[in-house]
Amino acid sequence: MKKKKDTIDLTKGSVAKGIVAFTIPLIFGQLLQQLYNMADAWVVGNFADNTAFAAVSTSGSLVFLVVGMFNGIAIGGGVVISRYVGAEDEKNIERSIHTNILFGIIASVLMTAIGLIFAPQILNMMDVPENVLPQSLTYFKIYFAGSATIIMYNIFMSIMRALGDSVRPMYYLAICSAVNVVLDLIFVAVFHWGVAGAAIATVIAQGLSAVLCILRMRKNQGCTRVSIKKLKYHAHIMGDVIRQGLPAGIQNSVISIGNLVVQTNINSFGEYAMSGAGSHSKVEGFVFIPIMAMSLTMSTFISQNLGAKEYERAKKGAIFGIVSCAVVAAVIGIVEYIYAPWLVGIFAKAPKAAEFGVIQERTVCLFYFLLAFSHSATGVLRGCGKSVIPMATMLGFWCGFRIVYVTIAIRIVPVFKTICWAYPITWSLSSLVFLLFLFCMEPFHFPGKGLICPEFPEKDQGINTGNAHNGKNNPGHSSECAEEVADQVKFKKTDESPVNSSNDDQYQSCNVKPVPFHVNSSFREAA
Repeated sequence: MKKKKDTIDLTKGSVAKGIVAFTIPLIFGQLLQQLYNMADAWVVGNFADNTAFAAVSTSGSLVFLVVGMFNGIAIGGGVVISRYVGAEDEKNIERSIHTNILFGIIASVLMTAIGLIFAPQILNMMDVPENVLPQSLTYFKIYFAGSATIIMYNIFMSIMRALGDSVRPMYYLAICSAVNVVLDLIFVAVFHWGVAGAAIATVIAQGLSAVLCILRMRKNQGCTRVSIKKLKYHAHIMGDVIRQGLPAGIQNSVISIGNLVVQTNINSFGEYAMSGAGSHSKVEGFVFIPIMAMSLTMSTFISQNLGAKEYERAKKGAIFGIVSCAVVAAVIGIVEYIYAPWLVGIFAKAPKAAEFGVIQERTVCLFYFLLAFSHSATGVLRGCGKSVIPMATMLGFWCGFRIVYVTIAIRIVPVFKTICWAYPITWSLSSLVFLLFLFCMEPFHFPGKGLICPEFPEKDQGINTGNAHNGKNNPGHSSECAEEVADQVKFKKTDESPVNSSNDDQYQSCNVKPVPFHVNSSFREAA
């Protein structure tokens, strides 16, 4: 497949330059997304009362609980597409794109129903104060009624990134962020619609971004052109998407569950604590910009290079991405610690609210490098098709342990800062697990092994997966094994197998394992 000029080929050229070139547009895109999300809070905080601001502030955890599941699966879909792009398998590129879009349509219907039905119950479980509850409910009803725009936008964003295009999504975000700010000012500051106006502005702006993505992909040529006629269900593609994306979706949701418990305990300190924590979350959102950009880059970079069988290149890219992301996050954390009062004060106008925000800010910001390490490592593992590992880690620490810690610790030391420590502690534990896992994969000792996937064939052993069925001996494998492989290929290979890739089954009897495209075992409320 010939690469387009407007996409970046991550399988060739300098590893560092390729990663940086792909990440920079994502950083700007994430920045615009953060400004996009910030607009609601800033306008409501300045042109409505503190109750309205608290209602918008408490929305993050609940929104991501529902949206995160579907967006996680969208990320998995991007990994599948990237692998086919690396293999230059045009037939399955086309199938995977349209299967992902079809999934987005189905997910949109489900999320609308889930959000509208269960939002009241979840808000009550979160112990939202009675004076804040009506406005929170208004915000969610409007938000989830327009959830299709949000899901489809994220689906198209994931597809475009998988194809190597990280620039156009940035342009679309720039346009839509400007539209969102203008509409926020009109609906909230001029019409005085409060949280309803903020929610309406968000839905309209997200819808515009989704439309721009559709129009762009309709103009594509060849296998990447989107067509309604091609929206068909392909079982093997959907299976790969679910296997790759479901762990990521579960991961996102369980993190949200843990954060809902944390938010519930914050709510018990009153509306000023809610507003202060909300102000901190808006500031912290800027930390996620380079972190999430690098995590997304890692997933695309690793999966494309594995599809192209560039295993050493994938390993070098993983090391560069993880280290650079942690260093950038550490620097940002130091800056935020110094300027915490001023940064929190941008959003929290009430002095009591700002006080709570500064406490949380200075408790967590010096540990951002651990947050960065965990997320960049997650991106690497997802690109390898190993989404279950980060899912299990986040389930154990960012959900389970976080809930246990907050529930017990707040009763022993009943102060606001105790809740804030839930984040650095769980970031530390997850980083330790990821570090141990990566070192156990021996990335620094045995070339061709570790870090990416221990089961990848090693070039220095002379294993040629492409000719395993030709009757020739590979080192350490018998001709009888090669003949058995040939028989399996003859009877089991189908037109739905990736181009230039070997069937997983053909390796099983030879004890030679392929690049794990079809994973049999098996973003953001990222903190």
